[in-house]
Amino acid sequence: MFVKPAPDRTVRWPASLRLLSEEGAEVPSTAFWLRALACGDVQKASPVVQASAAAQPVTIEQKGATA
Repeated sequence: MFVKPAPDRTVRWPASLRLLSEEGAEVPSTAFWLRALACGDVQKASPVVQASAAAQPVTIEQKGATA
């Protein structure tokens, strides 16, 4: 599930103790994260999808074709 910290809250990953980023992260559905969700420490969220670099048009060359 994807979660982010609730406003004015900081939440640490249980194993590494690093902070959960404000943008959120995909976390396992363990007792720790389900309890954090139930207590209001984190909120379910949708991942932010960043657009990739501008798509370049694909050109198709026909070799040996005559008009």
